[in-house]
Amino acid sequence: MTTNQSSQSILLAGAGGVLGGHLTRALTEAGHKVTGLGRGAANAVRADLMDRDALLRAVDGQHFDTVIHAATALRKPPMRHRDMYATDALRTEGTAHLVEAARATGARRFVSESMVFGYGYGDFGDHVLTEEDAFGPRGTTPELERHVEGMRIKEQLTFEAAGLEGIALRFGLFYGPGGTEAILPMLRKRQLPLPGDHGRVLPWVELTDAARATAAAVERGRPGQAYNVVDRTPYGFREHVLCVAREFGVPKPMTVPLWTTRPMPYVHTILTSRMRVSAAKAERELGWTPRYASGRDGLAALAARR
Repeated sequence: MTTNQSSQSILLAGAGGVLGGHLTRALTEAGHKVTGLGRGAANAVRADLMDRDALLRAVDGQHFDTVIHAATALRKPPMRHRDMYATDALRTEGTAHLVEAARATGARRFVSESMVFGYGYGDFGDHVLTEEDAFGPRGTTPELERHVEGMRIKEQLTFEAAGLEGIALRFGLFYGPGGTEAILPMLRKRQLPLPGDHGRVLPWVELTDAARATAAAVERGRPGQAYNVVDRTPYGFREHVLCVAREFGVPKPMTVPLWTTRPMPYVHTILTSRMRVSAAKAERELGWTPRYASGRDGLAALAARR
């Protein structure tokens, strides 16, 4: 096991996002110094990952031990494929620029936020995906290939960066503080109709658990390795939203036929996927276990804190 548990100076791209806020807290609580990188005024290092020259100017003369790439362009849940295009670009060009910036700061370690959908969108049946499964297979449509390519290239750039210890964390679907609350107004207004799951399940991870896994990867991850970061209980998208409704006392989503989601093709893709993922490697090598073994546990804890 690789250990880097002494206090580190960390540059966090995406610090202003929901996950970024949890990462900042988890890393700070672990004794590290976190510097935010992004376009917003709250970031100590202000730069756009898509602007290589400006990014290199922004980090000139600075030193960091570890750089984390957790930047996305998502401000709300993606509904159509084009809603993912800016994030796809951040995974390709943005990663290449950030790797170059990491080298310029003398960083040793580079940790990338990845996603389980890099294994492909679709129905995997009862097969449990592990890190031994192929990552980044060609997408079944041009739109899906664009998304999968983004995740494939991001990991390739992470692992092939000369002089950097690259680690990728393949997260499940996020929920939890700062994320789940966004769907409550939609449920109250009955604006989130969903089809039945019909046996389809997806992997989930609570946001603070995801942040703890990232801190563990910074300290104990093996260079050149990817880790699935999911809880222990896959369950359907509709069942997840039903659990939100129960815990927060809001109306449950209306049931609609699956075909009605086709005008929102990215959502339709997620709702027709079936995926089971194991995080045994992360639990074994990082010493991480999810505080919330299931979304039901995490949502109950979130509702109790309100």
